[in-house]
Amino acid sequence: MIVDAFTCERIWVVSQISRLEQELFGQGAWSRKTVEQELQAPARTYFLDVAPGCASSTQPYLDSEELRGYAGFWFDGDDCEIMTIGVARNHQHLGIGSGLLRRMIESSCAQGARRVLLEVQVDNTSALGLYEHFGFRKLGLRRRYYQPQGADAFTMALDLKPIRVGFIPHDMSVSRREQQNDNAESQATEEDK
Repeated sequence: MIVDAFTCERIWVVSQISRLEQELFGQGAWSRKTVEQELQAPARTYFLDVAPGCASSTQPYLDSEELRGYAGFWFDGDDCEIMTIGVARNHQHLGIGSGLLRRMIESSCAQGARRVLLEVQVDNTSALGLYEHFGFRKLGLRRRYYQPQGADAFTMALDLKPIRVGFIPHDMSVSRREQQNDNAESQATEEDK
């Protein structure tokens, strides 16, 4: 079940995200302090996937196995940047990552974002497949983006509101061409007189 991270007990959220960060990302994991700072930073939205039946905001979360996944993004007023997404190893390939990503996209739309941006390690084929399934496209490559291992990352984007620059509807462009042709014919006729 997906819940808003900010409705849960902060100490539990920080400890559980920190635990999963270590499990999933090893040397590149966020420290507990980094997780705390990220959750306190402005314009952040975070979601948690917790086991059914343990999402009461009045009961503290105590069981370390209740958190199955987490994800969050930053909204700058135009774009949303996915900061992190992770699913516990024993819960992967069950649709939890898809559910979290879907919830972030829906929340990004509700906040008025034009697109969603992210970075993903180039050899993370599962994540790449997930993002491509949702319509993300590769923008470029960031060399040695993930530290300390020095792994490269693809930057990817999902357009939520298409930007139309210089767009002319097909019918209008046809009529303009016809008008230009008519004008050219008129000028040629005038010059022949």
